[in-house]
Amino acid sequence: MKKLFALLTALSLLLALTACGGDTNTDENTESSDTTTYKIGICNYVDDASLNQIVDNIRTQLEALGEEHGVTFDVSYDNCNADANLLNQIIANFIADDVDLMIGVATPVAMAMQTATEGTGIPVVFSAVSDPVSAGLVESLEAPGSNITGTSDYLDTNAIMNLILAADPDVQTVGLLYDQGQDSAATPIAHAKEFLDANGIRYVERTGTTTDEVMLAAQALVADGVDAVFTPTDNTIMTAELAIYETFIEAGIPHYTGADSFALNGAFLGYGVDYANLGVETANMVADILLNGADPATTPVLTFDNGTATINTETCAALGLDYDTIAETFAPLCTQVVPITTAESFDDLAE
Repeated sequence: MKKLFALLTALSLLLALTACGGDTNTDENTESSDTTTYKIGICNYVDDASLNQIVDNIRTQLEALGEEHGVTFDVSYDNCNADANLLNQIIANFIADDVDLMIGVATPVAMAMQTATEGTGIPVVFSAVSDPVSAGLVESLEAPGSNITGTSDYLDTNAIMNLILAADPDVQTVGLLYDQGQDSAATPIAHAKEFLDANGIRYVERTGTTTDEVMLAAQALVADGVDAVFTPTDNTIMTAELAIYETFIEAGIPHYTGADSFALNGAFLGYGVDYANLGVETANMVADILLNGADPATTPVLTFDNGTATINTETCAALGLDYDTIAETFAPLCTQVVPITTAESFDDLAE
């Protein structure tokens, strides 16, 4: 009997230990399966400093928000490099992967995503769309009206024109350098013409769709004898900036542009939004839709104060201008004036 009792006791202990081990594994599996995962597809239009900065900050902020809310944002990223066929294929892949939301960086990507997701129920959040109403993406900034909303880097063109006049009250001719195929350029170029006409200032238009064409356009503006050059938030010119900024410096022509990334790549001045913050706020909007059930159709497009003037101090000096004097001249017309030096990317500048 004693042996039988001992045997039964040992068997009971073994079963208890086995049961405890099973409970532990079940809890771990349950905890893992309870973690909600949201699949997000991000497509960037082209490889440039501003747009890359947006993407980097979207991803960093989504990671932080995921940790804060105990969820996982599974991000798939791709860059179409301004290739329409590749862009459509990337979006098709996102749909096939059954993503919960798409993020389109720049106007062409947002427009393609809007068309491709119609009727699918997949929400789209855009970033860096300069004029979402004119592009037909939304009915109004306050009430988008469809399954798409986002953040805009709308450019206050008159503010840049006023900076040109503040630096050179006697300016006679302004060059307008842009890509006619860029939707983001259309409205600010029209506003620039209206301003210049109203102030009796002559302007010359030069355009390009590739870096080689932009280089030729820059050389033509030098030959035209312009006193300054204006470029809006145009991704084609942004991509070519490193190839043209020395052309303008050698001719003594300041290049005024619609984003700080132009100044990073050598332009005299970039005026516009903080693109790092633009990326953060885009991610916040994504989280609000996925976690809180916010409706894109009624979520207002987010716009920002275009009050920061970024001056490339190296270019400023090469043009024979004193940074402190220029900064003092611009200060009353801007929220802030900040210096920058030439680099290929913001990461390179930080190093």
